[in-house]
Amino acid sequence: MRTDLLTDPVEGLDEALDAVDAFDQALVAGLLRPQPAQAAGLAALAGAVAGTPLASLVAEAADKAAAGAAGEDHLVALAAARTALMGAVHDALTDRVADVTGRPRAERSTPETDTTAAGGDTPGANVLAAARAWLGDLARAGWHGIDHDLVAGAAPVVSAMLPDTRLRRQATLLDGFAAELAASCPGATLDHVPVRRWADLWTRALLLTLPGATPAPTPSTVTGRLLPLGVDVQEHATAVQAQVHAVLEPSDGTPPRLVRAAVSAPKPDTVVGAGLWQLLRPRMSLLGAAGEGRAMELDAMPVTAEGDLVWDDERARPGEPADAFATARVVLSAATDPVTTPLDRHPARIAVPVLLEGYGAEHEEDGTLTFTVAGHRLAVDTDRVPAAGPLTPEAVATSGACLGLLRWDAEEFLLQPLAVETTVRKKTVAVHAGAWAGGTTDKLGVRAEKAATDSVTVLRERAGKLLRA
Repeated sequence: MRTDLLTDPVEGLDEALDAVDAFDQALVAGLLRPQPAQAAGLAALAGAVAGTPLASLVAEAADKAAAGAAGEDHLVALAAARTALMGAVHDALTDRVADVTGRPRAERSTPETDTTAAGGDTPGANVLAAARAWLGDLARAGWHGIDHDLVAGAAPVVSAMLPDTRLRRQATLLDGFAAELAASCPGATLDHVPVRRWADLWTRALLLTLPGATPAPTPSTVTGRLLPLGVDVQEHATAVQAQVHAVLEPSDGTPPRLVRAAVSAPKPDTVVGAGLWQLLRPRMSLLGAAGEGRAMELDAMPVTAEGDLVWDDERARPGEPADAFATARVVLSAATDPVTTPLDRHPARIAVPVLLEGYGAEHEEDGTLTFTVAGHRLAVDTDRVPAAGPLTPEAVATSGACLGLLRWDAEEFLLQPLAVETTVRKKTVAVHAGAWAGGTTDKLGVRAEKAATDSVTVLRERAGKLLRA
């Protein structure tokens, strides 16, 4: 890896982010009665896209918003401009990552989708219009102007969306966004506003409510050997997701490619740690293979253009043992990165599997762990190490090889560990974050699973009593 490139400036990056930040600050106080500073932020956004096809639309929208007269179309134009800038940042950073890893670059062509519904048969047109109206009210009030009555306006919209499976994506986003806002009401008393995060959520939610914004994908199929690299666990109070990163070796002899397979489940807040696997394990056999260090043989498994496997247990069977570190050393460097669809082009989406070896590890004064590779430092995000596995920050700090995801956060590249090789009693041992995904005989894992089993049993009994009542 060319780790020296991770700290080199990326041309145009700071200017694009400055324009985004200026617009985001305008949303803090709201667009109902914009002040001069907000007008300057709107003008900065318009100026950043002045040389693009969006130029005239965004310039008009910025003028209207600065005058406090922005309509729905104007807000959509501003959201589109912000998304375009974040997409440009994403592209610049992924180009830099490709230079760092030396792997084949992904094609940036837009994946084919089924657009037959983009005409008059847009699902939930009325409820999507209601969602846009609510998001427009949010933008006018601003984050400092939110209150419980305003935020509660999302509830009937979400309730109307949920029965339609084609609108679950939008409903989930709106529901989560509204929950965050509700927990922060009233906005006038907020000491700290997550400015970029809320602007990200507002922008994405607004664009996803446009007709034809989420056409049904038309996945292709793949047959071949799947070699798991690691499991990324993402846990929230009411939901959990496990995403397996892997290398696919197609049976038709085409080059290997990086793919992902994810499974998610709702969860009670009392189920934590290793208990999460009890919720996820029955839904996808790949978790067991990843935990055991085993390949999977796929037969016509659906896959999207972005490299996401639409997992079907009937199209997969366990294969031979496959060590993740061996896969990374032999195959990873030749694997092609997946593409990213236009609306998903955002720096937060960057999660690129990499293998680091021959580094030195040390803690900074603030406690941050860093790896030094060929004289260049790379921050390690040990906060992302899940409690649902045997991997610990201590094991990462004493490791000699690390398989992880290269991410970009807080204006810098970070490494999220998925597995490490460390020395235990003079022997090299691999420790994986997803080692307990398929079950475990590890004492800590067994105790955690038993505690979770007891919690799940109690909850199921209570749920049964409530249903019977």
